[in-house]
Amino acid sequence: MNPLVSAPVASFADLLLDAICMVDTSGRFVFVSAACERIFGYRPDEMVGLAMIDLVYPADRERTLAAARAIMDGQPNMRFENRYVRKDGSIVHIMWSARWSEADQLRIAVARDITASKQAEAMQAALYAISESAHAAEDLPALYQRMHDIIASLLPVQSFAVVLRDAPGEPLYFAYHADASGPESDAQLAVLLCEEALRRNLPLRVAPDTLSALPPALMAAARPHEECWMGVPLNTPQGTIGALVLRDASSAGCGAGYTDQHQDLLSYVSTQVATAIQRKQLQSRLHFLAEHDELTHLPNRRLFHDRLHTAIARAQRHQDSLSLLFIDLNKFKQVNDLHGHTAGDQLLQVVARRIKDCVREADTVARLGGDEFVVVLEEAARHEAATLVREKIHQALAVPVHMGDGRTLQTSASIGIARFPEDGADMQQLLRHADQAMYAAKQQPGEAVA
Repeated sequence: MNPLVSAPVASFADLLLDAICMVDTSGRFVFVSAACERIFGYRPDEMVGLAMIDLVYPADRERTLAAARAIMDGQPNMRFENRYVRKDGSIVHIMWSARWSEADQLRIAVARDITASKQAEAMQAALYAISESAHAAEDLPALYQRMHDIIASLLPVQSFAVVLRDAPGEPLYFAYHADASGPESDAQLAVLLCEEALRRNLPLRVAPDTLSALPPALMAAARPHEECWMGVPLNTPQGTIGALVLRDASSAGCGAGYTDQHQDLLSYVSTQVATAIQRKQLQSRLHFLAEHDELTHLPNRRLFHDRLHTAIARAQRHQDSLSLLFIDLNKFKQVNDLHGHTAGDQLLQVVARRIKDCVREADTVARLGGDEFVVVLEEAARHEAATLVREKIHQALAVPVHMGDGRTLQTSASIGIARFPEDGADMQQLLRHADQAMYAAKQQPGEAVA
């Protein structure tokens, strides 16, 4: 029996769902009620004599000590909240009511476990934040980063990956992967975990205590790792688009790690995450199609005009030059008439790739429609630069195109060049000059250049 508490009082205290604690001036527990074992994981006899601050979650220690000093100065605190580390390593949220007993020289406090309500609040906040992010994030990378931040506020996360696939049966790819420890974690293990979670269409936890239940390949990849991993499918009404993969490196060797509760929590938010990703993917797709040709994925007429206008303004500002190449495929209608529109579309895709391969990454290649392409060469200080690119395009297009059905197509192009500022001071003048030069090239025999 603790000499500080009478037997009837101790028996009464042990009936309470909340825990009663007494801490002396040195900060050590001198009495705790039976509820402490349920809340903190320690038996009362294990807690007595321990320094209170050693059980407090490290990030909360400074303000906990400040609150303790205020209580000892005679300022009771009825609703102080902090976090403790349980005996099993998990985190528990506590609300304290505490006062100082001058006569006994003790802090007397009642501790209530508010972990469930805190988790519910965090869950609601996370769901709202995920939904908001689907609208507020500028693009998919920004959305993935925001998802990472939100989930890291709920769970221990040293490595976070969004693994997606474009369609069922398609290869998986890392849409996002961040590792707080520096080097990327084992990608093979992440992919195997993702594949197994998708195959089962269920959350999957990989830890030393779950290895025996894993498929051989996943077991072999996971065995060298002591960390805990978790994979959760991203399900939408239209199907499964991928999975979230998390790693808790802090669990290595300490027996802690992801729990079934963590798994349930991640599963709960994963549906919102999947919906947010799918919504942002659709927005990105619509934005892309508004500015790009669907067949070749090159900039369309609208985006080309924006880029040419910007390039001219930049050239004027820096007193630089640029060149515009107008490309029209010769006898393309005959390809459609003789081989069909599918073959014509395939030829246009090949032509688009070959033209892009002839220019720099900073230059613009666009499809205006039909069999017409344009190229904007910025900072083309020498006229010969545009001529060299034109010759490269002719050579690239002269290579026969081998179709999947065994047919071989041959194509060529008429190419007109307009140079800024010599051939025009604005976009319309340059386009008109390049178009006229292209038609002049069509009238010439041979390779059709002008």
